[in-house]
Amino acid sequence: MNQNRMVIGLAIALVVAFMLATFVYKQFQKASTAKPVDTEHVVVAASALPLGTRVDASNLKLIAWPAGQSVAGMFTSIDQCANRALITPVAANEMILDPKLAPKEAGAGLSATIPEGMRAMSVAVNDVIGVAGFVTPGTKVDVLVTGKLAGPNRNEEETITRTILENISVLAAGQKIEQDREGKPQTVPVITLLVSPEDAARLAMASTQGKIQLALRNTVDSKRVEPASVLEANLFSGGGPAPAPKKTIVKTAAPPPPSPYTIEVITGNKRENKSFPNQ
Repeated sequence: MNQNRMVIGLAIALVVAFMLATFVYKQFQKASTAKPVDTEHVVVAASALPLGTRVDASNLKLIAWPAGQSVAGMFTSIDQCANRALITPVAANEMILDPKLAPKEAGAGLSATIPEGMRAMSVAVNDVIGVAGFVTPGTKVDVLVTGKLAGPNRNEEETITRTILENISVLAAGQKIEQDREGKPQTVPVITLLVSPEDAARLAMASTQGKIQLALRNTVDSKRVEPASVLEANLFSGGGPAPAPKKTIVKTAAPPPPSPYTIEVITGNKRENKSFPNQ
């Protein structure tokens, strides 16, 4: 009995092995007869490229890409995108797309990253103004200015702090236009901000006529708050309303009393003038 079972088991194993071999053979046949996929070339970065880099044959390469699977803005030859600057960093082997490149006439470097209608403006900073070096390229800041406000009297001035700009992009810290990959702070003497022409004028006035301070904000927090201005008097009085200006009391001389009126009294041959108070 045991011998018969062994023979049956061996027969079953041979049948299963034959079926598996037949299946694998057919799959190989199908693979060998499958039509090759048509491909075309697409331009990618040969290595990681920072923002502002001018691309050319030295830092680009071509790789195969399935034909008919085009991506909007892609290039199929290096000549199509050469001598244009990147307005965003790209990783190695990342596809170069038209929206990632500045126009040819824009040049390279920081100027190529400035959108039309905007301006790049630098302001002097220190460790306090620059939030201990954490104001780096790509971060967002608010700009506060502290200056003097004319009081009710010409000779009086009040100190005031106002938020003049909100959610402003930092283009560069010093001469660096890319963040440190490890997020390390960068102690620099100058920060370059991306502002509109109107905001550039306000920032210039604030830098020369007052003291500016940068407030670092979350890059995903783009809500405008428009905080109220802070007066020095309000700050040191517990946040209550500003004290009313003192009224100057001017003393004036009392008006002279009214002149008395006079009446002539005739008694017989006698005449006399009598005065009475004029009330």
